[in-house]
Amino acid sequence: MPNFGPTELIIILIIVILLFGVGRIGKIAGELGSAIRNFRESLKGEEEKKETEKKE
Repeated sequence: MPNFGPTELIIILIIVILLFGVGRIGKIAGELGSAIRNFRESLKGEEEKKETEKKE
């Protein structure tokens, strides 16, 4: 696996910003955060469901 240093990461970041634009990257990041949040909430719901089944 290649070892990326800070210079390579900055170059990759600049290329991504040029390709997608700042606004679109922000939108993608927001959607990704929302998806992760929903996933965690669904896991909590499953855990609560299992706990109530065990109590009964």
